[in-house]
Amino acid sequence: MKLRTRFQRFFVPNSLRFQLLARSLLLMAALLVVIGFLQYVFMQGFVYQNQAKSIQSQVQSVPPDAWQQMTVTDSSSSSLFEKGPHHAPFFFMPDASIALIDEKGTFTVLSNSSVNVGTPQKLPEQDYQNALGSEHNLTYKIVNSTEGEEQLIVLQTIRTRDHIPEVVQVDLSTKPLQDMLLQQLLMFLGISLLALIGGMLAFIPVLRKTLVPLSNMVDTVGQIDVGNLAERLPVEQGQVEIDRLANSFNGMLQRLELSFEAEKESKEQMRRFVADASHELRTPLTVIHGFIEVLLRGAMNQPDMLNRSLTSMYAESDRMKKLVEDLLLLAKLDRSPKIQLSEGALDEIIKDMAPQLRLLAGTRKVSLRLTSNLRSWFDADKIKQVILNLFHNAVQHTDPEKGDIQLSLATAGEGVELTVKDNGSGIPEEHLAMLFDRFYRSDSSRTRKYGGAGLGLAITKSIVELHGGTIRVESMPEEGTTFYVWLPVDEPS
Repeated sequence: MKLRTRFQRFFVPNSLRFQLLARSLLLMAALLVVIGFLQYVFMQGFVYQNQAKSIQSQVQSVPPDAWQQMTVTDSSSSSLFEKGPHHAPFFFMPDASIALIDEKGTFTVLSNSSVNVGTPQKLPEQDYQNALGSEHNLTYKIVNSTEGEEQLIVLQTIRTRDHIPEVVQVDLSTKPLQDMLLQQLLMFLGISLLALIGGMLAFIPVLRKTLVPLSNMVDTVGQIDVGNLAERLPVEQGQVEIDRLANSFNGMLQRLELSFEAEKESKEQMRRFVADASHELRTPLTVIHGFIEVLLRGAMNQPDMLNRSLTSMYAESDRMKKLVEDLLLLAKLDRSPKIQLSEGALDEIIKDMAPQLRLLAGTRKVSLRLTSNLRSWFDADKIKQVILNLFHNAVQHTDPEKGDIQLSLATAGEGVELTVKDNGSGIPEEHLAMLFDRFYRSDSSRTRKYGGAGLGLAITKSIVELHGGTIRVESMPEEGTTFYVWLPVDEPS
């Protein structure tokens, strides 16, 4: 039952195995037919030529006196050549007819055969003249008789006792030769058919074993779905084409897996983004709603309460406005990531911002270590925002009295590197990898000690990447934090 099922699966018309087997057998059958046909054609010429040579040898072996004696004897004479009622020479086949043609063209029938041939067929005069001119060459022709029978005609020049050249013509039916050739052809076709059947039976297990790597790929692909993209196809199975296909398919699976992981991460980031944005917007709205409710209950008639309420609502609305502006800026950077770059000196930008930075630092110490005339391609407004974001972040995390903030600018490889270093509280190592995520703050309790919604560093990273640069951070708890911004010297492509 299993064997029957296996053969049924193998001989499915649309299967690769069946098509390979069928086409191979068809090709082999066509080649064998062509070989048989060519063999028949070549064998036919070979057999005819051999038969003609045999007749030529027999004619040449007859003494000249015998030919002359045969021409003068009548039907009642008992010559050397008589054999039976048809006067057929004993050295020829029974179904051969013989004629003698002299140099004058006289056609004398020496022997008639009643088997397939009959009376010798007279050829054009030119054929006899050509035979007289090629005494030692083999001359024969294949012609059709008046009855439609194919005949082999051999012309051989002899010399009589008087040394006069004459032509002996021997007519022989080719039917026995054709029967022999047909028998050989049928035998060849029969052997070829048996060889094809035996080859098919031997080729089936070989083909099945050859297609094992492909079957393994089919089984593996059947196990792969959206939830199981980690599966990989087997490689190095001993077949170059299958191995290349497996490597290409594995590469595609890896890209799909990364794509699904990226999509999953994107959805998770979007979920966190919506949750964090809702939280950040809800807090000021809740505060504003609470103060309005207090005012509506009569607090508006109390000047001190009214002033505190309006001041708090203004601060919360201002923070909400900044949050919305940051969100719009991030959306714009994501939607239209193109900026206008121009070549300039980065140290000049920082020097122009120095008064603003010192004012923002308050009593903290600010140090500038700038290498002069360091040029690169940048958008001045966007780079100023990067510097302000990093500097403001350093201000928020340093002590107002002991704080020390250092800005450095130097060459680094094929670009320039801006460094913002502080001696603040530092950032735990587990938070560094997510520091540039949107709405992420290392302060997990979400207190407002340092303010902000966690969008400043995300905006900074987006701007730096639009410039073709990179940003990284190093930090040690209670020792401080250092941000490194690298920008290329050449214009980004």
